Amino acid sequence: MIKVPAAVERNHNPKIVSIIGARPQFIKASVVTAALRVAGINDILVHTGQHYDENMSEVFFEEMGIPQPQYNLGVGSGTHAQQTAASLIGIENVLLKEKPVRVLVYGDTNATLAGALAAAKLNIPVAHIESGLRSFNRDMPEEINRTVSDVISDLLFCPTETAVKNLVMEGIQTGVHLTGDVMVDSLLHYSAVAKQKSQILNRLELLEHDFLLLTIHRPSNADQIHRIRSILEKLSDLALPIVFPVHPRTRRALTTLSHKTFGSGLRLIDPVGYLDMLLLESRAQLILTDSGGVQKEAYLHRTPCITLRTETEWIETVEDGWNILNYDNIEDLPTQIAEFEIPDRWLPHYGDGQASKRIAEILSGTATAGVEKE
Repeated sequence: MIKVPAAVERNHNPKIVSIIGARPQFIKASVVTAALRVAGINDILVHTGQHYDENMSEVFFEEMGIPQPQYNLGVGSGTHAQQTAASLIGIENVLLKEKPVRVLVYGDTNATLAGALAAAKLNIPVAHIESGLRSFNRDMPEEINRTVSDVISDLLFCPTETAVKNLVMEGIQTGVHLTGDVMVDSLLHYSAVAKQKSQILNRLELLEHDFLLLTIHRPSNADQIHRIRSILEKLSDLALPIVFPVHPRTRRALTTLSHKTFGSGLRLIDPVGYLDMLLLESRAQLILTDSGGVQKEAYLHRTPCITLRTETEWIETVEDGWNILNYDNIEDLPTQIAEFEIPDRWLPHYGDGQASKRIAEILSGTATAGVEKE
Protein backbone atom coordinates (compact mmCIF):
# COMPACT_ATOMS: atom_id res chain seq x y z
CA MET A 1 0.00 0.00 0.00
CA ILE A 2 1.32 3.44 -0.93
CA LYS A 3 0.54 6.29 1.41
CA VAL A 4 0.69 9.57 -0.47
CA PRO A 5 1.03 12.65 1.75
CA ALA A 6 0.13 16.20 0.81
CA ALA A 7 3.77 17.27 0.80
CA VAL A 8 3.45 21.03 0.36
CA GLU A 9 2.61 23.17 3.38
CA ARG A 10 0.16 26.05 3.05
CA ASN A 11 1.89 29.19 1.94
CA HIS A 12 0.29 32.56 1.29
CA ASN A 13 0.57 33.17 -2.47
CA PRO A 14 3.50 30.75 -2.91
CA LYS A 15 5.92 31.27 -5.78
CA ILE A 16 6.82 28.31 -8.00
CA VAL A 17 9.29 28.30 -10.88
CA SER A 18 8.23 26.08 -13.79
CA ILE A 19 10.84 24.93 -16.32
CA ILE A 20 9.85 24.39 -19.96
CA GLY A 21 11.97 24.02 -23.08
CA ALA A 22 10.26 21.94 -25.78
CA ARG A 23 6.87 21.95 -27.46
CA PRO A 24 5.31 19.07 -25.46
CA GLN A 25 6.13 21.01 -22.31
CA PHE A 26 4.45 24.15 -23.67
CA ILE A 27 1.28 22.11 -24.15
CA LYS A 28 1.39 20.70 -20.62
CA ALA A 29 2.20 24.08 -19.10
CA SER A 30 -0.77 25.70 -20.83
CA VAL A 31 -3.24 23.82 -18.63
CA VAL A 32 -1.12 23.42 -15.50
CA THR A 33 -0.17 27.10 -15.28
CA ALA A 34 -3.84 28.08 -15.61
CA ALA A 35 -4.78 25.70 -12.79
CA LEU A 36 -1.94 26.95 -10.57
CA ARG A 37 -3.02 30.54 -10.97
CA VAL A 38 -6.63 29.65 -10.13
CA ALA A 39 -5.24 28.02 -6.98
CA GLY A 40 -3.47 31.27 -6.07
CA ILE A 41 0.05 30.12 -6.93
CA ASN A 42 2.43 32.57 -8.57
CA ASP A 43 3.91 30.47 -11.39
CA ILE A 44 7.14 31.86 -12.87
CA LEU A 45 7.70 30.35 -16.33
CA VAL A 46 11.28 29.78 -17.45
CA HIS A 47 11.78 28.81 -21.11
CA THR A 48 15.23 27.33 -21.66
CA GLY A 49 14.92 27.84 -25.42
CA GLN A 50 15.61 24.22 -26.40
CA HIS A 51 12.92 24.65 -29.06
CA TYR A 52 13.48 28.15 -30.26
CA ASP A 53 12.25 28.76 -33.83
CA GLU A 54 8.83 30.13 -34.70
CA ASN A 55 7.20 26.83 -35.68
CA MET A 56 8.61 24.91 -32.73
CA SER A 57 8.07 27.51 -30.02
CA GLU A 58 6.43 30.91 -30.50
CA VAL A 59 3.38 29.62 -32.36
CA PHE A 60 2.46 27.53 -29.31
CA PHE A 61 2.42 30.50 -26.97
CA GLU A 62 0.37 32.51 -29.45
CA GLU A 63 -2.35 30.04 -30.39
CA MET A 64 -2.76 28.45 -26.94
CA GLY A 65 -2.81 31.67 -24.96
CA ILE A 66 0.10 30.64 -22.75
CA PRO A 67 1.53 33.62 -20.87
CA GLN A 68 4.92 34.60 -22.27
CA PRO A 69 7.68 33.18 -20.04
CA GLN A 70 9.16 35.66 -17.61
CA TYR A 71 12.58 34.26 -18.56
CA ASN A 72 13.91 32.92 -21.88
CA LEU A 73 17.40 31.49 -21.50
CA GLY A 74 18.01 31.18 -25.25
CA VAL A 75 19.93 27.92 -24.95
CA GLY A 76 19.24 26.83 -28.54
CA SER A 77 20.69 23.76 -30.18
CA GLY A 78 23.80 21.82 -29.22
CA THR A 79 24.88 18.50 -27.77
CA HIS A 80 23.04 17.08 -24.78
CA ALA A 81 25.87 18.19 -22.51
CA GLN A 82 25.91 21.71 -23.97
CA GLN A 83 22.13 22.13 -23.67
CA THR A 84 22.02 20.72 -20.15
CA ALA A 85 24.99 22.76 -18.93
CA ALA A 86 23.74 26.05 -20.38
CA SER A 87 20.25 25.42 -18.98
CA LEU A 88 21.66 24.51 -15.58
CA ILE A 89 23.60 27.76 -15.31
CA GLY A 90 20.70 29.89 -16.52
CA ILE A 91 18.13 28.20 -14.26
CA GLU A 92 20.39 28.52 -11.22
CA ASN A 93 20.61 32.28 -11.79
CA VAL A 94 16.81 32.53 -11.99
CA LEU A 95 16.33 30.48 -8.82
CA LEU A 96 18.81 32.59 -6.88
CA LYS A 97 16.92 35.70 -7.92
CA GLU A 98 13.33 34.46 -7.51
CA LYS A 99 13.79 32.25 -4.41
CA PRO A 100 10.75 30.01 -5.11
CA VAL A 101 9.28 27.54 -2.64
CA ARG A 102 9.42 24.84 -5.32
CA VAL A 103 10.57 24.05 -8.85
CA LEU A 104 8.20 22.27 -11.25
CA VAL A 105 9.60 20.24 -14.14
CA TYR A 106 7.83 18.46 -16.97
CA GLY A 107 8.57 15.27 -18.87
CA ASP A 108 12.02 14.11 -19.92
CA THR A 109 13.97 16.76 -21.83
CA ASN A 110 17.37 18.26 -21.07
CA ALA A 111 15.46 21.21 -19.58
CA THR A 112 13.76 18.77 -17.18
CA LEU A 113 17.05 17.38 -15.93
CA ALA A 114 18.69 20.81 -15.68
CA GLY A 115 15.75 22.22 -13.73
CA ALA A 116 15.72 19.33 -11.27
CA LEU A 117 19.49 19.46 -10.75
CA ALA A 118 19.63 23.23 -10.32
CA ALA A 119 16.87 23.11 -7.72
CA ALA A 120 18.38 20.17 -5.84
CA LYS A 121 21.77 21.89 -5.58
CA LEU A 122 20.03 24.87 -3.99
CA ASN A 123 17.93 22.68 -1.67
CA ILE A 124 14.69 23.73 -3.37
CA PRO A 125 12.01 20.97 -3.48
CA VAL A 126 11.22 19.57 -6.93
CA ALA A 127 7.91 18.35 -8.35
CA HIS A 128 7.96 16.26 -11.53
CA ILE A 129 4.96 16.08 -13.87
CA GLU A 130 4.81 12.90 -15.97
CA SER A 131 6.82 11.00 -13.39
CA GLY A 132 7.39 7.24 -13.45
CA LEU A 133 7.38 6.73 -17.21
CA ARG A 134 9.97 4.23 -18.40
CA SER A 135 11.02 2.80 -21.75
CA PHE A 136 13.71 0.69 -20.02
CA ASN A 137 16.09 1.74 -22.79
CA ARG A 138 19.07 3.58 -21.30
CA ASP A 139 20.31 4.44 -24.79
CA MET A 140 17.56 7.07 -24.91
CA PRO A 141 18.66 10.40 -23.39
CA GLU A 142 15.06 10.89 -22.30
CA GLU A 143 15.23 7.77 -20.13
CA ILE A 144 18.22 9.14 -18.24
CA ASN A 145 16.59 12.56 -17.85
CA ARG A 146 13.33 11.29 -16.40
CA THR A 147 14.89 8.63 -14.17
CA VAL A 148 17.33 11.07 -12.56
CA SER A 149 14.62 13.71 -12.21
CA ASP A 150 12.39 11.23 -10.37
CA VAL A 151 15.16 10.43 -7.88
CA ILE A 152 15.66 14.14 -7.20
CA SER A 153 11.95 14.98 -6.86
CA ASP A 154 9.94 14.81 -3.64
CA LEU A 155 6.58 15.19 -5.41
CA LEU A 156 6.01 12.78 -8.28
CA PHE A 157 2.89 13.28 -10.39
CA CYS A 158 2.18 10.05 -12.27
CA PRO A 159 -0.07 9.90 -15.35
CA THR A 160 -0.85 6.17 -15.10
CA GLU A 161 -0.98 3.18 -12.77
CA THR A 162 1.94 1.74 -14.72
CA ALA A 163 4.04 4.80 -13.87
CA VAL A 164 3.25 4.37 -10.16
CA LYS A 165 4.31 0.72 -10.33
CA ASN A 166 7.57 1.65 -12.05
CA LEU A 167 8.44 3.98 -9.18
CA VAL A 168 7.59 1.33 -6.61
CA MET A 169 9.93 -1.11 -8.37
CA GLU A 170 12.66 1.51 -8.04
CA GLY A 171 11.97 1.97 -4.34
CA ILE A 172 10.19 5.34 -4.68
CA GLN A 173 6.93 5.40 -2.71
CA THR A 174 6.81 8.65 -0.75
CA GLY A 175 5.31 11.68 -2.46
CA VAL A 176 3.84 9.64 -5.31
CA HIS A 177 0.51 10.93 -6.69
CA LEU A 178 -1.60 9.26 -9.37
CA THR A 179 -3.05 12.39 -10.95
CA GLY A 180 -3.80 11.33 -14.51
CA ASP A 181 -2.15 12.85 -17.55
CA VAL A 182 -2.22 16.63 -18.06
CA MET A 183 -2.08 16.00 -21.82
CA VAL A 184 -5.63 14.66 -21.57
CA ASP A 185 -6.70 17.98 -20.04
CA SER A 186 -5.03 19.85 -22.87
CA LEU A 187 -6.34 17.60 -25.64
CA LEU A 188 -9.93 17.75 -24.41
CA HIS A 189 -9.84 21.53 -24.28
CA TYR A 190 -7.92 22.32 -27.45
CA SER A 191 -9.50 19.66 -29.70
CA ALA A 192 -12.72 21.67 -29.69
CA VAL A 193 -10.73 24.81 -30.49
CA ALA A 194 -8.87 23.02 -33.29
CA LYS A 195 -12.12 21.84 -34.86
CA GLN A 196 -13.29 25.46 -35.07
CA LYS A 197 -10.05 27.20 -36.03
CA SER A 198 -7.69 24.86 -37.87
CA GLN A 199 -7.76 25.03 -41.66
CA ILE A 200 -4.96 22.50 -42.17
CA LEU A 201 -7.11 19.96 -44.03
CA ASN A 202 -8.39 22.55 -46.49
CA ARG A 203 -4.93 24.02 -46.91
CA LEU A 204 -3.42 20.64 -47.77
CA GLU A 205 -6.53 19.51 -49.69
CA LEU A 206 -6.97 16.44 -47.51
CA LEU A 207 -10.07 14.33 -46.95
CA GLU A 208 -10.86 13.12 -43.45
CA HIS A 209 -9.50 9.63 -42.69
CA ASP A 210 -8.01 9.44 -46.18
CA PHE A 211 -4.38 10.25 -45.37
CA LEU A 212 -1.53 9.09 -43.15
CA LEU A 213 0.43 11.26 -40.71
CA LEU A 214 4.18 10.73 -40.29
CA THR A 215 6.53 12.27 -37.70
CA ILE A 216 10.22 11.46 -37.18
CA HIS A 217 12.57 13.26 -34.81
CA ARG A 218 14.40 10.85 -32.48
CA PRO A 219 18.15 10.38 -33.05
CA SER A 220 17.64 6.61 -33.49
CA ASN A 221 15.77 7.45 -36.71
CA ALA A 222 16.62 11.03 -37.67
CA ASP A 223 20.38 10.67 -37.32
CA GLN A 224 20.59 7.52 -39.42
CA ILE A 225 20.21 8.19 -43.13
CA HIS A 226 19.62 4.54 -43.97
CA ARG A 227 16.72 4.43 -41.49
CA ILE A 228 14.93 7.42 -42.98
CA ARG A 229 15.58 6.17 -46.50
CA SER A 230 14.12 2.74 -45.68
CA ILE A 231 11.03 4.21 -44.04
CA LEU A 232 10.30 6.62 -46.89
CA GLU A 233 10.95 4.00 -49.57
CA LYS A 234 8.50 1.58 -47.94
CA LEU A 235 5.86 4.30 -47.76
CA SER A 236 6.46 5.64 -51.27
CA ASP A 237 4.19 3.16 -53.05
CA LEU A 238 1.15 3.70 -50.84
CA ALA A 239 -1.92 5.15 -52.52
CA LEU A 240 -2.83 7.41 -49.60
CA PRO A 241 -1.26 10.86 -49.17
CA ILE A 242 1.29 10.99 -46.33
CA VAL A 243 1.56 14.27 -44.43
CA PHE A 244 5.06 14.68 -42.98
CA PRO A 245 5.66 17.74 -40.74
CA VAL A 246 9.45 17.78 -40.77
CA HIS A 247 11.35 18.45 -37.55
CA PRO A 248 14.47 20.64 -38.06
CA ARG A 249 16.70 17.75 -37.00
CA THR A 250 15.10 15.48 -39.61
CA ARG A 251 15.19 18.10 -42.34
CA ARG A 252 18.98 18.16 -42.19
CA ALA A 253 19.04 14.43 -42.90
CA LEU A 254 16.53 14.67 -45.74
CA THR A 255 18.76 17.08 -47.67
CA THR A 256 21.12 14.17 -48.39
CA LEU A 257 18.42 11.99 -49.95
CA SER A 258 17.30 11.82 -53.56
CA HIS A 259 13.85 13.18 -54.31
CA LYS A 260 13.05 9.79 -55.82
CA THR A 261 13.04 8.43 -52.26
CA PHE A 262 10.07 10.53 -51.25
CA GLY A 263 7.38 9.22 -53.58
CA SER A 264 4.61 11.32 -55.12
CA GLY A 265 2.25 10.93 -52.17
CA LEU A 266 4.63 12.26 -49.52
CA ARG A 267 3.90 15.85 -48.50
CA LEU A 268 6.75 17.46 -46.61
CA ILE A 269 5.59 20.47 -44.64
CA ASP A 270 7.08 22.67 -41.91
CA PRO A 271 6.32 21.81 -38.28
CA VAL A 272 2.75 22.80 -37.41
CA GLY A 273 1.17 24.36 -34.35
CA TYR A 274 -0.72 22.39 -31.74
CA LEU A 275 -4.19 23.08 -33.14
CA ASP A 276 -3.22 21.91 -36.64
CA MET A 277 -1.48 18.86 -35.18
CA LEU A 278 -4.53 17.88 -33.16
CA LEU A 279 -6.72 18.05 -36.24
CA LEU A 280 -4.24 16.04 -38.33
CA GLU A 281 -3.99 13.39 -35.60
CA SER A 282 -7.73 13.08 -35.15
CA ARG A 283 -8.53 12.98 -38.87
CA ALA A 284 -5.69 10.71 -40.07
CA GLN A 285 -6.45 7.14 -41.05
CA LEU A 286 -3.26 6.05 -39.28
CA ILE A 287 -0.22 7.68 -37.66
CA LEU A 288 3.42 6.62 -37.98
CA THR A 289 5.69 8.23 -35.39
CA ASP A 290 8.66 7.90 -33.07
CA SER A 291 7.23 10.51 -30.68
CA GLY A 292 6.03 9.46 -27.25
CA GLY A 293 3.53 12.29 -27.14
CA VAL A 294 2.09 11.67 -30.60
CA GLN A 295 1.51 7.97 -30.00
CA LYS A 296 -0.37 8.77 -26.79
CA GLU A 297 -2.40 11.47 -28.53
CA ALA A 298 -3.19 8.95 -31.27
CA TYR A 299 -4.67 6.70 -28.58
CA LEU A 300 -6.68 9.54 -27.09
CA HIS A 301 -8.06 10.34 -30.56
CA ARG A 302 -8.64 6.62 -31.20
CA THR A 303 -6.43 6.78 -34.27
CA PRO A 304 -4.37 3.66 -35.10
CA CYS A 305 -0.64 4.14 -34.65
CA ILE A 306 2.60 2.44 -35.67
CA THR A 307 5.53 3.52 -33.49
CA LEU A 308 8.92 3.45 -35.19
CA ARG A 309 10.77 2.34 -32.07
CA THR A 310 11.57 -0.84 -30.18
CA GLU A 311 9.77 0.28 -27.02
CA THR A 312 7.16 2.66 -25.67
CA GLU A 313 6.54 4.48 -22.40
CA TRP A 314 2.82 4.21 -23.11
CA ILE A 315 2.53 0.43 -22.89
CA GLU A 316 -1.27 0.62 -22.51
CA THR A 317 -1.60 1.76 -26.13
CA VAL A 318 0.07 -1.46 -27.29
CA GLU A 319 -1.77 -3.72 -24.86
CA ASP A 320 -5.12 -2.37 -26.08
CA GLY A 321 -4.16 -2.91 -29.73
CA TRP A 322 -4.11 0.71 -30.87
CA ASN A 323 -0.33 0.88 -31.26
CA ILE A 324 2.17 -1.44 -32.99
CA LEU A 325 5.92 -1.20 -32.37
CA ASN A 326 8.09 -1.56 -35.45
CA TYR A 327 11.76 -0.68 -35.56
CA ASP A 328 13.47 -3.73 -37.06
CA ASN A 329 10.90 -4.77 -39.69
CA ILE A 330 10.41 -1.66 -41.79
CA GLU A 331 9.71 -3.82 -44.84
CA ASP A 332 6.47 -4.86 -43.12
CA LEU A 333 5.12 -1.31 -42.85
CA PRO A 334 2.86 -1.40 -45.94
CA THR A 335 1.28 -4.67 -44.76
CA GLN A 336 0.86 -3.43 -41.20
CA ILE A 337 -0.84 -0.28 -42.46
CA ALA A 338 -3.16 -2.17 -44.81
CA GLU A 339 -4.09 -4.84 -42.25
CA PHE A 340 -4.39 -2.71 -39.10
CA GLU A 341 -7.66 -3.67 -37.42
CA ILE A 342 -9.43 -1.12 -35.24
CA PRO A 343 -9.64 -2.65 -31.73
CA ASP A 344 -12.89 -3.03 -29.83
CA ARG A 345 -11.07 -2.23 -26.58
CA TRP A 346 -10.43 1.37 -25.45
CA LEU A 347 -10.01 2.41 -21.82
CA PRO A 348 -9.38 5.84 -20.24
CA HIS A 349 -5.94 4.88 -18.94
CA TYR A 350 -4.72 8.47 -18.86
CA GLY A 351 -7.34 10.08 -16.68
CA ASP A 352 -10.47 12.19 -16.82
CA GLY A 353 -9.13 15.59 -17.80
CA GLN A 354 -8.75 16.85 -14.22
CA ALA A 355 -5.02 16.13 -13.72
CA SER A 356 -3.99 19.80 -13.74
CA LYS A 357 -6.55 20.65 -11.06
CA ARG A 358 -5.32 17.80 -8.86
CA ILE A 359 -1.71 18.90 -9.26
CA ALA A 360 -2.58 22.49 -8.39
CA GLU A 361 -4.49 21.36 -5.30
CA ILE A 362 -1.55 19.28 -4.11
CA LEU A 363 0.92 22.08 -4.73
CA SER A 364 -1.27 24.63 -2.95
CA GLY A 365 -1.67 22.33 0.05
CA THR A 366 -5.44 21.97 -0.34
CA ALA A 367 -5.47 18.33 -1.42
CA THR A 368 -6.77 15.76 1.06
CA ALA A 369 -3.87 14.55 3.19
CA GLY A 370 -3.09 10.87 3.47
CA VAL A 371 -4.60 9.69 0.20
CA GLU A 372 -4.11 5.98 -0.04
CA LYS A 373 -3.96 3.71 -3.05
CA GLU A 374 -4.00 -0.05 -3.04
